[in-house]
Amino acid sequence: MTQNSTSPTSSKWTGMVSVDDTALAVTDTGGPGIPVAYLNGQFATQGYWRRIIAELGPDYRHITYDERARGRKSKRSVDYSFEAAVRDVDAVLAARGVDRAVLVGWSYGAVVAAHWASRNPDRALGAVLVDGAFPYDWLDEAMEQRIRKLFRRMGWFLPLLRPTGLAPRMTATQQADSNIELGQLSRERELGPVLDNITVPTRYVVASGTSFGSRGDEQEQIRTSLDAVTARNPNIKASAKTASNHGAILKKDAPAIAEAVREVAALDREEALRTRPAD
Repeated sequence: MTQNSTSPTSSKWTGMVSVDDTALAVTDTGGPGIPVAYLNGQFATQGYWRRIIAELGPDYRHITYDERARGRKSKRSVDYSFEAAVRDVDAVLAARGVDRAVLVGWSYGAVVAAHWASRNPDRALGAVLVDGAFPYDWLDEAMEQRIRKLFRRMGWFLPLLRPTGLAPRMTATQQADSNIELGQLSRERELGPVLDNITVPTRYVVASGTSFGSRGDEQEQIRTSLDAVTARNPNIKASAKTASNHGAILKKDAPAIAEAVREVAALDREEALRTRPAD
């Protein structure tokens, strides 16, 4: 893995982290604050988090990265699976010398964050899930065909955006496969047990209205599944319901997301003080 020559916590660092057959572009603000790892939307980039990072400020150590074939620098791979995305969290944290972190994930990244927190209760300080990780059976055969048709239609102009980092360097088929896999993993019987298994403080920040590719009230129906999640697991709560839609929430509702991060971090500090052995 590519490393800087100084301590991982000493100062800001930007570079490439090797994992599997690829390398990811990573930015680490450094400093002594609580580490926060940001997990992007399915085809988004680390730049989407700048408003939340500005809201939280230097009291936190912010670690962002572009997933495989996303952004302008992260390299292509033969593996764009969900499990690869989970492995990438481990690779980035290990490269930056971070043992424990708060995870903040938006959309696809929220599902990655939920899985990572569920699998790593001793390493996750907590999680903030931004308009994602809703256990709902939204994928059926008709939806799968709709997804494939949508990405085929976009195939002609996506290559024009790739040099800017605004579109992933993946084929239309690869993008459709990734979205369909997300639908499979989001089914209640798949995602529900993952969320039930989370033992660290977890907060949802929920958007309103539509998301890219959704119609009518489809997205709002999906969000209703959160009620059952919070009823079953006391570690998980809804922090805020915002007025902005799925695509605009990081830009327009940064204060609400930052407040959820602060709440999770404060709960972890309280737990650490409560369980600290007496002198």
